[in-house]
Amino acid sequence: MPELDLALAQKVLDEQPFSRLVQSRITACGGGEAVLEVDIRDELRQQNGFLHGGVLAYAADNTLTYAAATVLGIAVLTSGFSIQYVRPAVGRTLVARASVVHGGRRQAVCRCDLYVADEAGVETLCAVAQGTVLTAQ
Repeated sequence: MPELDLALAQKVLDEQPFSRLVQSRITACGGGEAVLEVDIRDELRQQNGFLHGGVLAYAADNTLTYAAATVLGIAVLTSGFSIQYVRPAVGRTLVARASVVHGGRRQAVCRCDLYVADEAGVETLCAVAQGTVLTAQ
């Protein structure tokens, strides 16, 4: 099984139809950590103009899984996760940063902090998530 690096992570992400729809990208992946970004566009907003919570949950789920895959291998699945929305996501780019809190042979517990970056690159925390990722075997 190949080791997960940034190039392979982006290739796998590009194979997900929903990831192509939201135009997400992996900007870092390795050593128990991963970063996923999504440019905020009008079609990803909810009725009040904020980034839709479903997009935040998508980003958390995928970023948690990519972080875990750097320690467990690429054949992993999210077992479950929870997300807490801290404030409305208003900005230019969603930045999800996940890291492995504890990794074993078959599962990893991970945390993801989700930020929105404005035009100047200043980031504001908008949500936090925690989840468990299992090997698919």
